[in-house]
Amino acid sequence: MDEKGFESINVVPLVDVMLVLLTIVLTTSTFIAAGVIPVDLPKAINSTNAAKGGGIIEIDNKGSLYLDGKSVSIKEFKIELCDLNRTIPILIRADKSIKLQVFVQVLDIVKGYGFKKISLQTEAAWPDKTGST
Repeated sequence: MDEKGFESINVVPLVDVMLVLLTIVLTTSTFIAAGVIPVDLPKAINSTNAAKGGGIIEIDNKGSLYLDGKSVSIKEFKIELCDLNRTIPILIRADKSIKLQVFVQVLDIVKGYGFKKISLQTEAAWPDKTGST
């Protein structure tokens, strides 16, 4: 018997597998970018989309503080905030059920470090016929 060696390799199945893997990675990355910390945002009629590319501060319903997705204490928060560029926009995502004092404390710290571009993320709400939300 005369056996032949490989003269060529069919790469079409390899390309198909790579495209499927790329699709999976791109799909899951959109879920990761949306945020993993559950925050029930307050509602506002004049809600706008906040600018991307800055620091994200999140406060969950228990009052726990997160900076760019990492859980931090107030002391760690102050240290991490010192290292950030003061010109970047800061987005605060606070749960609507937290105590106002927690929000005011975080906002006071951020303003105290000289950040000027600070925004609060809200959800869009439609007014009812009486004008209240």
